[in-house]
Amino acid sequence: MKVEIWSDIACPWCYVGKARFEQALEAFPHRDQVEVVHRSFELDPGRAKGDVQPVISMLTKKYGMSAAQAEAGEDNLGAQAAAIGLEYRTRGRDHGNTFDMHRLLHFAKERGRQDELIQLLYKANFAEERSLFTEGDERLVEIAVAAGLDADDARKVLADPTAYADEVRADEREAAQLGANGVPFFVLDRKYGVSGAQPAEVFEQALTQAWGERSPLQLLDQGDADACGPDGCAVPQK
Repeated sequence: MKVEIWSDIACPWCYVGKARFEQALEAFPHRDQVEVVHRSFELDPGRAKGDVQPVISMLTKKYGMSAAQAEAGEDNLGAQAAAIGLEYRTRGRDHGNTFDMHRLLHFAKERGRQDELIQLLYKANFAEERSLFTEGDERLVEIAVAAGLDADDARKVLADPTAYADEVRADEREAAQLGANGVPFFVLDRKYGVSGAQPAEVFEQALTQAWGERSPLQLLDQGDADACGPDGCAVPQK
C-alpha cells in the first residue's frame, strides 16, 4: 500500500501530523508493506527567497490576529507537539520560502533518504535555535549530509534553480487536482484522503480500511499458457 503525504516544512501541523501518522503506522500490522512518499506543497509560494520574518509577525500580518493571539496559538502547538514527544520552540522562530527545501527533498527521494531529510528539516525549523532560512544554502547542505546525502551533490542541486523544480510544481498541481487546499494531506492508495493532523486513532482506522479494501488482482485469462516459474520454463515440444 502506498501513502502519499503532501506537506510543507513551514507547516507546524505537518510536523505534528507526521508524528501522529507514524504512531499509527508503527502499530499497523502490515507496516512493512506500506510505502510512504512525501509530496511538495508550499504554504507561501509567492514569498521571495530572501524574504524572512519572525513567525509571530507573519501570523499577525497574514491572519489579522493580535500578537497575543499568535503567541497563544504557538503555545497550543507547543503543547500538542510535546504530547507526542516533539520539541517545539514557541518563540523566536522565523518563516521564509521553502521551495529549495522541496527541491532537495525530491533529490533525497531519488537517493532513498527522503524521510530522513524531511524529519531533520522539521527538527531544524521547529526545534533548533539556528534559522533554517537565513544561513544560506550551506545550512541546507549540512542538514542533507546529516540525512545521509553527499554534500557536493546537494550543493549542485541547490545551485541550479531548475533542478527538481518541475517535480515540485507537479506535486503542487496534483494536490490541487485532488482537492487539497491545505496540509498535511494524506492519500492512501489514491483511494482515501485524510486531511489535517488527525489523532493517531484516525490514521489507524484509515490504514486498516484502505488495506482491507484493496482490490485483488483480477486475472483476465484463466486458460493454459506457457510460462516460467520457480521450477523453470516449459520447453515447447514438437
